[in-house]
Amino acid sequence: MECINIKKLITFCLLLISISVFAQKKIEVTGIVTDENKEPLIGVNVTVKDQAGLGAITDINGRYKINVEEYSRLLFSYIGFDKQEVLIKQQRIVNITMKEANAREIDEVVITGTGVQKKLTVTGAVTTVNVDDLKSNPSANLSNALAGNVAGILAMQTSGQPGVNTSEFWIRGISTFGANNSALVLVDGFERSLDEMNIEDIESFTVLKDASTTAIYGPRGANGVILITSKHGKAGKININAKVETSYNTRTITPEFADGYTYARMMNESRITRNKEPIYQDDELELLRLGLDPDLYPNVDWKDVLLKDGAMTYRANVNMNGGGATARYFVSLSYISEGGMYKTDDAMREDYNSNPSSQRWNYRLNTDIDITKSTLLKVGVSGSLKKRNAPGQGENVWKSLMNQNPISVPLMYSNGYIPAFGKEDDRSNPWVLATQTGYKEFWNNKVQTNISLEQKLDFITKGLRFEGRFGFDINNDNEINHKKMPETWRAQRFRNSAGEIVYDRQREEQKMEQTSKSSGNRREFLEAFLQYNRGFKEHHVGATLKYSQDAYKTTVDVGTDVKNSIAKRHMGIAGRASYNWNYRYFVDFNFGYNGSENFADGHRFGFFPAFSVAWNIAEEKLIKDHLKWMNMFKLRYSYGKVGNDQLGTRFPYLYTISGKYTEKVDDKDVEKIFPGWNWGDYGYDKKFDGMTYSMLASENVTWEIATKHDFGVDLSLFNDKLTATVDYFHEQRDGIYMERKFLPGMVGIVRSNPKANVGSVLSEGFDGHFAYKQKLGKVNLTIRGNMTYSKNEILERDETNTVYPYQLEKGYRVNQAKGLIALGLFKDYDDIRNSPKQQFGKVQPGDIKYKDVNGDGVINDGDKAAIGATTKPNLIYGFGISAQWRGLDFNVHFQGAGKSSFFIEGSTVYAFKDNQWGNVLENLVENRWVDAETAARFGIPANENPNASYPRLSFGGNDNNFRKSTFWLRDGSYLRLKTLEVGYTLPKTVVNKLKFNKIRVFFIGTNLLTFAKFKEWDPELGSSTGTEYPLSKVFSLGLSVNILSLIHI
Repeated sequence: MECINIKKLITFCLLLISISVFAQKKIEVTGIVTDENKEPLIGVNVTVKDQAGLGAITDINGRYKINVEEYSRLLFSYIGFDKQEVLIKQQRIVNITMKEANAREIDEVVITGTGVQKKLTVTGAVTTVNVDDLKSNPSANLSNALAGNVAGILAMQTSGQPGVNTSEFWIRGISTFGANNSALVLVDGFERSLDEMNIEDIESFTVLKDASTTAIYGPRGANGVILITSKHGKAGKININAKVETSYNTRTITPEFADGYTYARMMNESRITRNKEPIYQDDELELLRLGLDPDLYPNVDWKDVLLKDGAMTYRANVNMNGGGATARYFVSLSYISEGGMYKTDDAMREDYNSNPSSQRWNYRLNTDIDITKSTLLKVGVSGSLKKRNAPGQGENVWKSLMNQNPISVPLMYSNGYIPAFGKEDDRSNPWVLATQTGYKEFWNNKVQTNISLEQKLDFITKGLRFEGRFGFDINNDNEINHKKMPETWRAQRFRNSAGEIVYDRQREEQKMEQTSKSSGNRREFLEAFLQYNRGFKEHHVGATLKYSQDAYKTTVDVGTDVKNSIAKRHMGIAGRASYNWNYRYFVDFNFGYNGSENFADGHRFGFFPAFSVAWNIAEEKLIKDHLKWMNMFKLRYSYGKVGNDQLGTRFPYLYTISGKYTEKVDDKDVEKIFPGWNWGDYGYDKKFDGMTYSMLASENVTWEIATKHDFGVDLSLFNDKLTATVDYFHEQRDGIYMERKFLPGMVGIVRSNPKANVGSVLSEGFDGHFAYKQKLGKVNLTIRGNMTYSKNEILERDETNTVYPYQLEKGYRVNQAKGLIALGLFKDYDDIRNSPKQQFGKVQPGDIKYKDVNGDGVINDGDKAAIGATTKPNLIYGFGISAQWRGLDFNVHFQGAGKSSFFIEGSTVYAFKDNQWGNVLENLVENRWVDAETAARFGIPANENPNASYPRLSFGGNDNNFRKSTFWLRDGSYLRLKTLEVGYTLPKTVVNKLKFNKIRVFFIGTNLLTFAKFKEWDPELGSSTGTEYPLSKVFSLGLSVNILSLIHI
């Protein structure tokens, strides 16, 4: 019996072995992967389910080959297509047709401060930006792409100079007149600069706008947060992307000036109309017109001398990613070179470059390593090296160009002397300032490192995870100035008796001097998260607990102030608890408990709570049964408090004393020595130096607190064809830290005013965006738009008492424009006699007439009132349309700004204000007031219209006309064709033969057309004088390619 049992056991084991061997038999599976148009797909990942590291990839013909065990499951995945899973039994050929993914709006994920969430579950105000929309603006700086593309952001570009052509931007506008309005920018969770980011490295771009979403960042997030996630590697074969662009930049608007002959006649007119003798006689005007004596009667077109029609910009980017199931990598390199618009001196070009130009190199390496199935290590290194050039007198070039009139001085005197109108730097020849004053070099080097560890803690309880991350950044700036000034001269008005020109030397030659300065800092970040997310049937709960600390330390150019050597630190804990029932009802609670070095004990820590609720009406049974076209209809409300500790002063609760103090003398800050006490006998100097408070202590200073409300609606209708989000926001800032300048004298404060939390500002508005997607035949069409409107009002601030409430800043906007209200021009002397007396000097017909606002019978500074808006736009909007047909794609986007205004002034606007210095904008003075007698003398039409757009000309200034008023207030609104993009992607059949995966050629035009009431210079600059480097109109041609290697690294 035992023998029989042993035989049965052996037989049974052999049977199991044979079954096992049979089951583990490997077979070779081949096939072709195509899309719905039967075009082969190159680079499709073919993997075996639940078997890490085993996979293949389709070649240029869409073919693949893989060895697998029978009854395995093959997974086919490709970006933009739905995944497919196939059970392999005994088939040897498996052909797959992949369908394009049809992502639903409710399945879209967004990045928030607590990680990745479905858009459906977000209860706060969050905007997710399509990165491709940002790429359509080929600017060196990412901030220039925000205006009109991102709902919730107000932005304006204030310079076009290479290297500094960035935009100021604010999330939901300006909500304080305190020290800090800047948003927090985080790249992979670490505070970094937006404009140093290579846009090709960006995976996602999210804006957090209300208290419930920013509370977790503490005081750093008081003004909103921008979250940027960089690209990381994906498992599979090597994927290489390369992109090159060449751009031609010209100016959006170039000011138009009067020519020399016209300018000289207008100068004569400005004197004659004020009963003065003309400067130029008729024969001199003829010499000037004919150009017969260019030394004494020059006629120089300075724009033509100094400016090129345009400049070139070159961009190149290459990135590579890949890896296996255990480790993945992403590597990128990029370069951008921006040229300047000045005509440089060819003779000096080999020695140095004085043209304003900029070059930047960016690099990034992200590595993800799965240490175990539940442990992920991420290591990142990135940085940039930036070099910028500028003329030695670069800050004065555009000032001189705008103000140097064509008849002031020639380009060069015939004897080789270099001309200059005056001794001041900005009154030198603009060509000389741009090319003969040496050059400046600016270097910036950033190195950014970060490491994070993510650990799933499912062995404790399902859904629990830990994340810790550390960042270390180094930043160094170096400036080298090679500055010189040539000897300059100015010819006297007339020749001497021998017929020779007499020259006056304006300044002696300054040999080239080299100076340098540098600055540097380092930053350290440490954060730790404990997160829990889990669902129990219809109930879904989540929780986050976060600890954070950061330090900013100056490492170079610390100076003598001990405070500069102390690191600036923040620390705090924050948390979030969330619950939703069946994705229908949502509630979140957030808090931050934060500490700041800026406050004394007892005020150092603050607790800032926030909560949000949401209701997805589309999930109600009644709606699902009867309104099936409603995919999502979510109502949201959030409330919270956020603290801000950026006061503009470190350790304000400490006083400082000094032997020196600053005092205003003729509107200039003059440093003076505080008097001491001389206790010696007569003739002996026995002196104790005096000391005074240079800053009084504010022991009770505390947090500036923003109380924020937000009500929003998220829509997705008609199977996600129409999506929209609209938010109304209401924010009140209290405790704004400011100087108490208007305390009564009996307080006894001398030379230093105290500061306190006394200001308050209310800000409210709305923002939103929409998109409509429709397929017309084979054309995919998208119509989109966004808008942001914000208005603020000062509720309280320290200011002097006044009889007239309209003179207070309280009740008006932050930075509200104030001035006189112009009623046109005086028609005649009867009009002058019958009007309230204007106390700004003698007036004549054709001078500006003002409104007596307070009704006291005289016009003076007491009649200044709030006029217009602010120089910062209160309204930004954008709209556009894009379409794709076969390989052709088209995109057009308009961007506009409104609710902004600015005064124009200066030597170019106020014609002949500085006598013979200053230019004349031809269009500005075209419709000027001219009396009949003067018109007859000059042979020009008379214009005694009191509604003329420019007053009677003046020579040497005019106290009545040249002051801030509605007459010189200009509308800063504009609408521009921001982007026009046309691209073509070559067919797969052609591309595959070239051993590529994708090839696209494209053209992008930026700022092609600008529509605005103000036409003298670009209104987006918000400039009062137009002396800033102009904004650019850009024409770009580019090529992008994708190469999928068939080997691993």
